[in-house]
Amino acid sequence: MDGRRILVVDDESGMRAGLVEVLTRGGGLVEAAASAEEALERLERGGIELLVTDLRLPGRSGLELLRETRRAELEVPAIVITAHGTIEDAVAAMKLGAIDFLQKPFSPGDLLHLATRALAERSGPAPAPRRGRGEGVRRPIVSHDPAVMKLLEVAENVASSRAPVLIQGESGTGKELLARYIHDAGSRRGRPFVAVNCAALPRDLLESELFGHERGAFTGALTRKTGKFELANGGTILLDEIGEMEPALQAKLLRVLQEYEVDRVGGTAPVPIDVRVVATTNRRLRDMVDRGTFREDLFYRLAVIPLTMPSLRDRKGDIDLLAEHFVKRFASGRPRTLSDAARAVLRERAWPGNVRELEHAIERAVLLCAGTEVTAEELLDREPAPQRMGAGMLAGLTVREMERRLILETLQRTNQNRTHAARLLGISIRTLRNKLAEYRRHGELGPEAAGAEAS
Repeated sequence: MDGRRILVVDDESGMRAGLVEVLTRGGGLVEAAASAEEALERLERGGIELLVTDLRLPGRSGLELLRETRRAELEVPAIVITAHGTIEDAVAAMKLGAIDFLQKPFSPGDLLHLATRALAERSGPAPAPRRGRGEGVRRPIVSHDPAVMKLLEVAENVASSRAPVLIQGESGTGKELLARYIHDAGSRRGRPFVAVNCAALPRDLLESELFGHERGAFTGALTRKTGKFELANGGTILLDEIGEMEPALQAKLLRVLQEYEVDRVGGTAPVPIDVRVVATTNRRLRDMVDRGTFREDLFYRLAVIPLTMPSLRDRKGDIDLLAEHFVKRFASGRPRTLSDAARAVLRERAWPGNVRELEHAIERAVLLCAGTEVTAEELLDREPAPQRMGAGMLAGLTVREMERRLILETLQRTNQNRTHAARLLGISIRTLRNKLAEYRRHGELGPEAAGAEAS
């Protein structure tokens, strides 16, 4: 960043002075403006190589400043600064060409990292072209639903940012597909995409898995282990089931997001990294923050770009489209279609397991299909489900308790066969495992599920 000219725009004198000081210490030749009008006047004189601007300015806003620079064909990369709750403005800024944004509060390291990267991309050798809207990348999520289309558009607009993304939604809605699409549609495509299931490992192992460890850090650490964050350097790390992460690790993850460096277990010095973090969860993190089981500061760091995958019952117009997509996939070139009666059955179902449950139902039906047309009978041909609880048994039960009983009864009927039980329940084996782990933590398994927990 040595000798590169940077223009800082902020109407608050204290904030403006702080930004100038940080960037000057980083080696930049920094100028300052207190308004969009003043900034435009300076930009038109030329020589500015990076613009750092707050979105909230008196008179013309930061968004209007970006529009004016675009209209005047002033090719200056921009980093925008936004307060919590103005993510929509930040996304709009990226549509106007901003390369990234910082959400208040941020650390000096965050600003320096983004500024250094922006200037390097501006002058570096043949950087990969940015894809603001997923150009050339096939959308993996099959949908005509307006809400899903808007979700994908937002994902494409922020794909080249380094800002963390939090994807929430029920199990089976396609959260990991969306995470991979964000990676593939942005400037990090072709670089590592590393996925970690935060619910699959106990705390000690997860810490080593994420951050790595040095030789001799603990009993059994015979060699140095490179953590997932280092393996994902330059690319994206997916933290799946982030709501299952224990508080001690949440604190360590927060530091990674603030400083963009990791501390290996047993290490003596931090290791700098350049990683885009995408977190997914089927739990309501905001509720967990209110209960004190998830750190509020980490929640806001992760939710810079919050996305929510809708359930299949909220996009029922996609059922026919998805069904045809899955029939084509599982038919493997053989002529297979869905009968009208089969389509009607699909539309009537509630699909608690969402798209994943629909996918498994179509796969089974196509495999069972005796002719070229999948009938309603073949679609419904499945092993007997557990005996349903009567209405009297349901009265007074919470939804969570009903779910727990259904899962444990299904395991009992399948002789604790998790794979078979997950298929009958219409959920993934990973979701079933996570549910059982949650019941174990709360002492809710009971002796009838001991075999399942041991398997």
